[in-house]
Amino acid sequence: MTKQDAAEAILAAKHALGASWCELAELAAKPEVWSTAALLGQHPIDRAAARRIAERLELGDAVVEAMTRQPYRAGDQPLSDPTIYRLHELVLVYGPAIKELIHEKFGDGIMSAINFSMTLERIERDGEPRVQITLDGKYLPYQW
Repeated sequence: MTKQDAAEAILAAKHALGASWCELAELAAKPEVWSTAALLGQHPIDRAAARRIAERLELGDAVVEAMTRQPYRAGDQPLSDPTIYRLHELVLVYGPAIKELIHEKFGDGIMSAINFSMTLERIERDGEPRVQITLDGKYLPYQW
């Protein structure tokens, strides 16, 4: 079973059994955004957590094994999905400004996407729901 096959089985079981991403993150003992990405095939999950999740979702050993394997990250992401496309567009529009501001405030370097965390919250502003995404990456200076 591939990681993509496992992700599809996880999505189907999650829907059929009424599980939430938050609940599955608690079983993984990891942050919700990280766990959701992992269950969609973007990170390996340790065997004990994979077993807990598979048990909750009534999935077998093949899914557990797939969850524990290293992925090919971001290898097959469809940019035609409106949510994914808008996030991609956000980086295209604001990426150069973010890069300039990082260099001005920190020096020549980058924000790590490995030593990194992210949260996604639903907030209300002016009576309307809003998506608040916080990216928290370690600054890594270029060293020559």
